[in-house]
This record gives sequence, structure tokens and C-alpha cells, in this order.
Amino acid sequence: MSFGSDIGGAGSTAATTFEYGWTYVVRPKGKHQATIVWLHGLGDKGSSWSQLFETLPLPNIKWICPTAPTRPVEALGGFSCTAWFEVGELSEDAADDLEGLNASAAHVANLLSTEPPDVKLGVGGFSMGAAMALYSATCQNLGRYGNGNPYPIKLSAIVGLSGWLPCSRSLSTWMEESQEPELHAASLPILLCHGSDCQLNPNVVSCRFSSCSSKPAYRCVLLLRMICLPLLNPVFDINSMFSADEIVAYEHGEKSAQTLASIGFQNLTFRTYDGLGHYTIPEETDELCNWLTATLELEGNSSG
Repeated sequence: MSFGSDIGGAGSTAATTFEYGWTYVVRPKGKHQATIVWLHGLGDKGSSWSQLFETLPLPNIKWICPTAPTRPVEALGGFSCTAWFEVGELSEDAADDLEGLNASAAHVANLLSTEPPDVKLGVGGFSMGAAMALYSATCQNLGRYGNGNPYPIKLSAIVGLSGWLPCSRSLSTWMEESQEPELHAASLPILLCHGSDCQLNPNVVSCRFSSCSSKPAYRCVLLLRMICLPLLNPVFDINSMFSADEIVAYEHGEKSAQTLASIGFQNLTFRTYDGLGHYTIPEETDELCNWLTATLELEGNSSG
């Protein structure tokens, strides 16, 4: 599926068409009460997560798992893989790819636009997908995309696993320009989960490489960090490389939660897991299930 993005908003003619991949859908096994678009991480595809959602005890949720466009990614030295937007580095000084962010947020909103009116809507994701989910939250809060076009969807839940907040430097300015943004932010529930610090041990290393074995982009980054960082820094402490999430550092997740809270997102839960790398674990998926059931007021395992 193709989707265009007007990078400048009104009056701009520059636009790019993004070709999105296959979308995988997990139908509810009980009464349809909620629909969640779930966004995968860098280099992954929608089917990886749809297989997991088939096994979760959430029979009242319909899961929509799209696949991002394939594009060269600066952070991977121009290596082409699936990515919701361009990313160079994770820092407050890095430029934000508003064109890619707006196009993917609009693609997500389009996927939700045909859902029944009595069904609650949500967006969630892992890593870069979590960043997209948080960007969607800010778009709803502001009532518009970053290019000024109106945001058409009312969201009832946002989930971000091992991710970060894009456009954090611009949010305060955007909030000042928006009408009643605090009211929208305060009413939107957000769950953020991230791995916290741990020390290196062989089991952790083995587990992390195993979890990335099907994701070439992640494996590439891990190998580069293991080989290059000790050479660049003679006093490099290898434990610092494994001080939690080896791809999106814990500090990015923590700072994202703090920034969201500071701009009015009061209904925010930030969960941390000791030693959790860039993958998910049963404790985290249990937290996800419990939080969604309570937040969306689902009927649990009952069928309808």
C-alpha cells in the first residue's frame, strides 16, 4: 500500500510516496471491544508480532500489524530495511524525520478509520514502532500532524515497549500553539516499558543474540558495538554496553516518560525490568495484557 506525505503542510508541493508492506490481522476470538494497531521495530515485519498476539489471552482485541516501508537507514550506514521513518541517531540534537513520521502516523490512522464506532482504538509498538505510537499520541493531543494536517482519530490507549519519544524538542512549542492540549493529554492512558541496568554475564549475552537472530538490522548494530566500541575507547567498560537495552538505552525511555509527563500526559505508567535487553519477556507481555484489560475495560476471557 502506498501513502503520500506532504512534508511542509499547506502550501507545500514537495511530497514523497511511501510503499508500505503487508498488513497482518489477528481477529478477536470474543466480543470485539477494541482494535489496536501494533507497529514493529526496525528491520522487522508485522507477522512477527501477529504470531505473538494469536497466543495472548485478549480475546476482545483485534490486532492490526502493518509492515513498514523498506528504505535506506542512516543509522545502519545506508543499509535498507523496513523502517517507519528515517533515523540517524538517538539524541536530542538529532534531526527528526517529520515526513516519515507524518506519513506513518497517517497510515496508522487510516488503518483505524474503518473500525466500528463503538470499538475503542489504540496504537502500540516496539522500539521504532513504540516511537511511532508515541508520535501518534502527540498528534492526537495536538489535534494535528506535525505538518499541520488535522489528526482524525480518537485514541483510547498507547503502548510503547523499548522505545523513545520523537520530536521531544518541538513538543513544548507545539503545545503552546495548540488549543486545550493538556485536556487531551491528561485523558489518554499510556504504558511505557523498558529494560533497566544489569551487569554482563554469558547468559544475558546469549539470550540477547538469540532474540535478535531473526532481525539482521539489530544483529548488525550489536556486532558493530561489540567490535568497534572497545577499539575507539581504550578504557571502555564492556558492562556499560550491556547496561540494559543495547539498542535503545534505558535513559531514552526514562527521558521520554519524563517529557510526556511534563507536557500534560498524566495517565502514564512507566514499567522497568531489570536486565531486559531489546526484546520482550513473559513478565512484560503479562503486564501488557493486564494493563489493556483494565484500561480498555475488556471483558477478559469471556466470549460474545
